[in-house]
Amino acid sequence: MNMNQLAPGEKPREKLLRDGPGSLSTVEVLAAILGTGTRSKSVMDLAGEILATDPRGLRFLAECSPEELMSISGMGDAKVCVLMAALELGKRLSCLPAEERARIKCSDDIANLFMERLRYEKKEHFKCLLINSRGEILEEHEVSVGDLNSSASHPREVFSPAVRRSAGSVAFVHNHPSGDPTPSSADIDSTHRLVEVGELLGIPVIDHIIIGDGCYVSMKAQGFIS
Repeated sequence: MNMNQLAPGEKPREKLLRDGPGSLSTVEVLAAILGTGTRSKSVMDLAGEILATDPRGLRFLAECSPEELMSISGMGDAKVCVLMAALELGKRLSCLPAEERARIKCSDDIANLFMERLRYEKKEHFKCLLINSRGEILEEHEVSVGDLNSSASHPREVFSPAVRRSAGSVAFVHNHPSGDPTPSSADIDSTHRLVEVGELLGIPVIDHIIIGDGCYVSMKAQGFIS
């Protein structure tokens, strides 16, 4: 396949940046690693040829020697080094122990994670926590940073990372620079709106914590989240 024949945005590296690495086929991943082909073959053709060298496919790559790769037409020292380095990174990653993730069991757990980070901030920081089915935090996203009195929290911006990561639930955290965590009418309205969107998406909101100076309010405990 000639790379010049691919539609704009469909070249492996462009596609990776636009849609993420999970959108690539195995041939495209290999082509993205290699970067370029040769005068006589495109990088996609070279990648396909490498994978077809042995019936074991990827398993062959994981076990092959530099000499075996160099025997493939178009695979010089530089390409072999790049490919073998990428394979080695994958092997080392697979050997890492499971990451210890913070687990959310109650409102205190969320407040304790963010109290010292947010209690002295001069602007409102609105954060979204993506939580898996075991109550572990997958990711933390800062949705917005507002002025002294407000912080935008559009549902589209809030829930897009949760949809992408297939989060089981979400929790929200924001601070009040005044030090008083009492919910404002805007806090109550935005919480109701986010809960409704979460219900539509099947991603429940487990709490919305407002951080003050050494104290906090749980919107769930206040009855704003059922």
